[in-house]
Amino acid sequence: MLHALRRPIRELPDELISQIAAGEVVERPASVVRELVDNALDAGATQVTVRLLAGGVRLIAVDDDGMGIVREELPVALRRHATSKIGSLQDLEAVSTMGFRGEALAAINSIADMSLTSRTAQDEHGWQLHGRTGELQAAARGQGTTVEVRELFYATPARRKFLKTDATELAHCVEAIRRHALVRPDVGFTVWHEGKLVEQWRACAQADAQDQRLADVLGAEFVAQSVAVNYQSTAVRADGTPLLRVWGRAGIPDASRSRADQQFAYVNGRYVRDKVITHAARSAYEDVLHGHRQPVYALYVHMDPGRVDVNVHPTKIEVRFRDSREVHSAVRHAFENALAIPRSTRPDVARASAVLQTGKSAVLGTVQGLNQPVAQYIRAQAAINYIAYDAHRVSDFEALWPQAENALGTHTPEDHSSNDWVLGRAIAQLQGIYILAENAQGLVVVDMHAAHERIVYERLKTQMDSAKIHSQPLLIPATFAASAQEVATAESASDTLVLLGLDITPFSAKTLAVRAVPTSLAQGDAVELARSVLAELAQHDASTVLQRAQNELLSTMACHGAVRANRKLTIDEMNALLRQMEATERSDQCNHGRPTWRQISVRELDALFMRGR
Repeated sequence: MLHALRRPIRELPDELISQIAAGEVVERPASVVRELVDNALDAGATQVTVRLLAGGVRLIAVDDDGMGIVREELPVALRRHATSKIGSLQDLEAVSTMGFRGEALAAINSIADMSLTSRTAQDEHGWQLHGRTGELQAAARGQGTTVEVRELFYATPARRKFLKTDATELAHCVEAIRRHALVRPDVGFTVWHEGKLVEQWRACAQADAQDQRLADVLGAEFVAQSVAVNYQSTAVRADGTPLLRVWGRAGIPDASRSRADQQFAYVNGRYVRDKVITHAARSAYEDVLHGHRQPVYALYVHMDPGRVDVNVHPTKIEVRFRDSREVHSAVRHAFENALAIPRSTRPDVARASAVLQTGKSAVLGTVQGLNQPVAQYIRAQAAINYIAYDAHRVSDFEALWPQAENALGTHTPEDHSSNDWVLGRAIAQLQGIYILAENAQGLVVVDMHAAHERIVYERLKTQMDSAKIHSQPLLIPATFAASAQEVATAESASDTLVLLGLDITPFSAKTLAVRAVPTSLAQGDAVELARSVLAELAQHDASTVLQRAQNELLSTMACHGAVRANRKLTIDEMNALLRQMEATERSDQCNHGRPTWRQISVRELDALFMRGR
C-alpha cells in the first residue's frame, strides 16, 4: 500500500500568489481592458483612449484624463490589495466605485510587462513606474494616467495557448469597452488597433445623452425599435429620492433575436449578468414573445449601494441583492409598463382609454370634449367594454358587434379620413383572415383572430386577476422524495399553492404528496408540475408565479373566445376591431407572441410596382 509523502505547510511567494489571483481576474486581454477602464472611470476621466496590438496580447494601453496618481503612491498601486476605493468593512458593504478589490494591477503586473505613467494637477510633470524593475523616472504627460501592458501572459506561457485569434480577442476587447460606453454617455471612448481607429464614441452632453449613446453604440435601429423604461419604487430615502429606480430602453417584440446577445443590464453603473434581472425581464416579455426568441434591452438599476453586494466574484460581473424579490418585481413592472402601450396608441386615443376607466356613465357623459373620431370610438367601446365575461365561458364574438354598431349610430369611421386613426380605416377583408386598412402611411394588414385574441385576453386578465384557479383532486395522491427546501416551500407557500389549484402537503419528513392539480392540467405529470412550481416559488415572488399560471389559463380561454378565421365581418365590425386594438395593451402581438398587424408604406408599394424608376 502506497503512503502519501508528507509535505510541509509553508507560505507561498508573493509572485505566485499574484499569478494565482491573475488566473481569476485575467482570463483574456478583454479582462485587462475592463479592469483598466474601470480604474480610469473611478479617476473621473472624461475621455478614455484604448490602444491595442495583436488583439491586446502584444499591447494594451489605456489612457485617461482623470485626476492622476501622485508620485509616492505609484509603487503602492502595484502592490496586492492596495486601493484608494475602500478602507474599512463599512466601505466594502457599500461600494460605490467600479473597482475596489485592489487586485487587478498586481495581478496584471505578475503576468505581463507593465508600466504606469501619471500626473496630477499639482505636479510639474508626470512620473513613470516600470512594474518589473520598480524604477521610477520623470516623464512628459498631461494630467491623467496611462497604463501600458505588454506581452500579456509572457510569464505564464501556457495561458497563451488558450487564447483565440487576434480578431476574436479584439472583438472581446471592443465588447468590454462597449459595455462601459453604454452606461457612461458623459465619457468619450476611442479604440485603436494596430494604429487604425476601430471605434469612437464621443461624450454626449445634451438632455437625451443616454438615448444618443445607445444609438451610437447599438445603432439608431435599436432606439427606433425600443420603448423607454422608467420606474421607481414608492419607498423613498430621507432626502425624498426613491430607494430603487429602473430606467433604460426595452426592445419591442418585433426586434427580438434568436440569441441573448443584446441584453445589457447595469446595477449602479456596473455591467452585470444576474439571474434575478434576466428572469424578471423574460417574465415581462412572456406574453409578447414568440417561441424561444430573446428580448433586447439596455436596463439601468440604481439602488442604495448597501442593498447590493458586489464582492461576489473577482471579475465583479456578479452581484447579490439583499432583497432579490424587490428587484425582480421592480424590473418586471418596469418592462411590463413600458411594453403595455401599443405602437398604435396616439395621445387622443390614450386620453379616450383613460376616460373609459371611469365607467360607462362617465364615458357617455364626457365625449363632447373630444374630437369626433375619438368620440365615435368611445361610444363603440362603451358598448363593448362593459359586456360581462363569465370566468368559464367567453361570450361569442358575434354578440359584441351589434351593440357596437348601435353605439356608432349614424356616424361611422368611414365618414372620416384614414388620417384620423393610426391603424387606419378598414377597406376590405382578405380570405376571411386579414383586415386591410388604409392610413396616412399606406396599407395596414391585420390578422383579425390574433388581434381579437389579444383584446379578449387583456380584458380577461383585468377581470380575473383575483380569481382562484379551479383544481381537481387526484384519486391516488402522487408522492415524491423532496428536498428540505421543497418541503419548506410547500409549507410556507401553502396559501399560494391553493390559489394555483395545487394541494401539496408533507407525507413524511422527506416526502411530499400532490393531492390536487389544476383541472386543465389533470392529465399531466403531477410530480413534475409540483417540482417546477416549488422551485419557482423558492426563487421568485409568489405573486409572479400565480400570475403566470393564471395567464396561461386565460390565454387558452381567449383563444377559444376570439373571432375565428373565415368569419365574414362588415366594414363597421372591422373598424370597431381596429379601434379596440388602438386602446388595448400589448395589442401589437397575440397571446403567443406573433404580430397582429403590419404596416406597408406607400414607398414599399411603389417599389413593388417599380413606380418612379
